[in-house]
Amino acid sequence: MPTLRPFRALRYDPTAIADVAAVISPPYDVISPAQQATLAARHPRNSVLLDLPPDQPGDEPGARYRRAAAALAAWRSDGTLRKDPAPAIYAYEQAYDVPGTTVERTQRGFFARLALESFGPGSGVLPHERTLGGPKEDRHALLKATGANLSPIVGLYESPSGESGQLLASVAVEPPATAATDDDGVRHRLWVVPVGRRGDGSPGARLIELAEAGPITIADGHHRYETALRYRDERAANRACTIDPPYEFILALVFDLATTEMTILPTHRVVRGGPPGAELPAAVERLFRVEPLPSAEALVAAFPPTGGGGHGPRIGSWAGGRAAVLRPRTEALAPLLPGDASPVLRGLGVTVLEAAFSAIHGLDRAAIAAGERIDYVRDAVAAIAAVDRGEGDAAYLLEPTDAADVVRVARAGELMPQKSTYFYPKPATGLLFSPGEW
Repeated sequence: MPTLRPFRALRYDPTAIADVAAVISPPYDVISPAQQATLAARHPRNSVLLDLPPDQPGDEPGARYRRAAAALAAWRSDGTLRKDPAPAIYAYEQAYDVPGTTVERTQRGFFARLALESFGPGSGVLPHERTLGGPKEDRHALLKATGANLSPIVGLYESPSGESGQLLASVAVEPPATAATDDDGVRHRLWVVPVGRRGDGSPGARLIELAEAGPITIADGHHRYETALRYRDERAANRACTIDPPYEFILALVFDLATTEMTILPTHRVVRGGPPGAELPAAVERLFRVEPLPSAEALVAAFPPTGGGGHGPRIGSWAGGRAAVLRPRTEALAPLLPGDASPVLRGLGVTVLEAAFSAIHGLDRAAIAAGERIDYVRDAVAAIAAVDRGEGDAAYLLEPTDAADVVRVARAGELMPQKSTYFYPKPATGLLFSPGEW
């Protein structure tokens, strides 16, 4: 079973930062270079300077990570950041519009420190997708420099009674400690929730008990989690601390799937290389039934952000100015799919597409993990435009993965391909930080 702990968060002092909206940022892995520059210019204490420190002309290797560490230390010294006086968990609410729809949703979870566990049988923390090498090196360098968790992983648990929703709703009737609206219009609110003794019935203690009752599936933040495992092992090897070391924990935001309707958006693929343009349709038709569409606009309309394509996996294709919907030829694809995979994993569009890439584009798992020939694009229009600009030879559009399938795959000990899920909205970086001490 997982272990969650309250902690003393670092938070922006309201006397130093009156408008938290000026200093929050998205997670590092969804920030474009232009957005990074905008955030850095918005406020001299914007959290992007810690979590995604910009390069500067003439930088030596590692200079930007050292700048982040220096900024964190300076902001703590000058009072920009204050450490809360007592350990707590932090209730969190996001109110948002589901992209591409008129649906409004509100989801609530809480921040705590999650004890790190190596993946494997019996672990209380379960991954659901494979990772890429580059981001892990980046996060490792930042964690070594700062010693702090600057943004959380996101985890999913399932309480048997749905009690967590009632507890979080009771907290949310009080004025929040922090509130801000981000550039996407997502409204963020944060409450400090004291944690009494285990079993005392207090909301904070009870929320932890509910989340610890079963395994926690990592929804977002696999690179950060694997980096934290590496950092933990390095610190332990150097005997840096022997009593309750904080580096054995990671900052986590957890949601109860029993009470929360999660929004998962697809991540599309733009691929470079493969058969020449005239040969690509034939290669595709060996593995898929091809249903032509009249235009790129029709293709985008067929793959809305929230899905709705009916039964069975569908994949959109744009190459050589031709749009199509691809439906798997089960017999042709079967030899390419993992033989020991569960029916759930084998039936996912991301799994089918990964298997097809080996036959169509010569991309095996190692080449995909290297990330040199695939770009991952959240917007379908942008994916098609990238091909039209010559930045790729083909774009493949996917439908979103269901949250229940994410949990099923994780609990079966399996892994989806990289970038299989895009949980929306992302937690705002800068609402709180987890320092490298208790």
